Amino acid sequence: MLLGTLLVLFLLGGTGPASAHAALRASDPEDGALLKSAPRHLTLTFTESVGLLEDSFRVLDPDGRRLRTGEPTHTPDSSRTARVTLPGKLAQGTYTVAWRVVSADSHPVSGAFTFSVGKATVTTATVDPGPTEDPATKGLYNIARYLAYLAAALLIGTATFVALCRPPDAPVLGRLLRASWWTLLGATLALLVLRAPYETGEGPLGSLGVDSLSRTLSSRPGAVLLVRLGLLGVAAGYLVRLARRRKPYGWGGAALAVGLAMTWAAGEHASAGIQVPVAMTSSALHLLATAVWLGGLAALLVTLYRARPTPAAVTRFSRLAFASVTVLVVTGVYQSWRGLGSWDALTGTTYGRLLTLKLVAVALLLGAAALSRRWTARLATSADTEAVVREPEPEPEPEPEPEPEREREHEGERVPEAVGGPALPEPPAQSDVPPPTDDVPPLTDDAPSPQDDVPPPPDPNRRALRSSVLAEVVVGAVVLLVTTILTSTLPGRAEADAGAGAPTVIGASVTNVPFDVGTPGGHGKVQVTLDPGRVGDNSIEALVYGPDGGVSIVPELRISFTHPAKDIGPLDAELTDKGGYWANSFLNLPIAGTWEMKVTVRISEVDQVSETESVVVR
Repeated sequence: MLLGTLLVLFLLGGTGPASAHAALRASDPEDGALLKSAPRHLTLTFTESVGLLEDSFRVLDPDGRRLRTGEPTHTPDSSRTARVTLPGKLAQGTYTVAWRVVSADSHPVSGAFTFSVGKATVTTATVDPGPTEDPATKGLYNIARYLAYLAAALLIGTATFVALCRPPDAPVLGRLLRASWWTLLGATLALLVLRAPYETGEGPLGSLGVDSLSRTLSSRPGAVLLVRLGLLGVAAGYLVRLARRRKPYGWGGAALAVGLAMTWAAGEHASAGIQVPVAMTSSALHLLATAVWLGGLAALLVTLYRARPTPAAVTRFSRLAFASVTVLVVTGVYQSWRGLGSWDALTGTTYGRLLTLKLVAVALLLGAAALSRRWTARLATSADTEAVVREPEPEPEPEPEPEPEREREHEGERVPEAVGGPALPEPPAQSDVPPPTDDVPPLTDDAPSPQDDVPPPPDPNRRALRSSVLAEVVVGAVVLLVTTILTSTLPGRAEADAGAGAPTVIGASVTNVPFDVGTPGGHGKVQVTLDPGRVGDNSIEALVYGPDGGVSIVPELRISFTHPAKDIGPLDAELTDKGGYWANSFLNLPIAGTWEMKVTVRISEVDQVSETESVVVR
């Protein structure tokens, strides 16, 4: 069953061919395009495969009214491309498209753009599609994700500590195991309930219902969470059996830990991007090593405070922690390279800066771990010395006491008489003596630890080890928090891919034209803004600045455009005095290329001048 679970998780996580976190690569129509005729379809291509929602695309007309569109679907050849059918007749004007999809690594992304049919108009619709997530929903969802990480680390790490390090105080660790299991169960259920409003961007109660839960369970993130619930059910039975029998953990527990780790690998960044099978394996190993180290630290800290652990148990965990750190370094280097893609992304992206913060925290964690290893060695040395000093000397065997005698009545001599009382039992046979066992102590509270009633004597080495382990646990909790934020952040490699593949959006063209009519105070400049500065309809605004740098009021301002290469023009901009500036909302430039812009400024009845500047129209 566990092998089948791992296979399902690999298949669920191996569907993304591009980069974790989807980004819009291209659209048809393009952003800002001016079309002669209305399009029949709206097509968006992303950097990776995406999941579609019922409300993935919203198209607003020039008046801000929403159009009735078809159901969003994937194109037959690619799950990275989504398409929606537009109404048959579209009026002239500018349309706004707001989109929202779910990336292959389960995070929702959104955006918006505009296109025009016939001519560009001033639209009353807003381009901003709104926040990617509702703040309350996002906060609750991230809290549940963090609790899931924390509980998984405690569950796996404590179980490994009990199994391999064999601490003397098992009941208190049994309570820690049960608490972490219940926390992980509650966090997983919360993620299932919050998944629908998290994807749609609604409030926590906005998408509750049977239909929403059904859609969540039929999606890949919902299926991964459902598998995690099933594994937790198996783990519950396993923990109950361990609490009743003195039987050590075996391969079954290891398989459960691997299965739980794979549920994160199948639902996070490793499930999308390059080298998905390798990335998922690396992610699972990374999570397991983190859990064994940090969860084991928590178990060791509880043991240090509640009992007197044997130096052998502490030494075993020290070796286990060193092996975990080695796995963390190897898998961490690979995942950092896969997520960043370049050195520039380390400082130039949010993902890179968060990764740097995590590396600093891990460095502090390693420093505290080095101190713990030092105190562990000293604790083991002091324990060996104490054992030698306190080794008891053999006691001399007592001399046998003379047996009482009694007078023999007939022979007049004294004979030995046995002391009264029951006969001593015979010593047991060698086969009846139970052999020593390495079984894990029971996890129930019925078997108290021999140290429960005897407080450990003060030991400076143990106190120092307790302090260093506490520091490791605190920094480890911070590392898990940064990891939670990191897994919901767009990786640097995906950000670079999106930037390289996204269509270029051209902003307004601003040109400053200096002028001088040759009279005192007759010089200045004209600032001309052409928006969007591309083929088709544009709006034009002009401001005249005087010699002091302030806005100047002139009686006349004319601007015309000529395309020398195509022998087009001059085209009069037909500016209108708007009371402080000159403007025209409809200036059509039909051809791309370099246009000559002639600006004529008249500052009085007889003083005027004309200047020419080149303007590039794309």
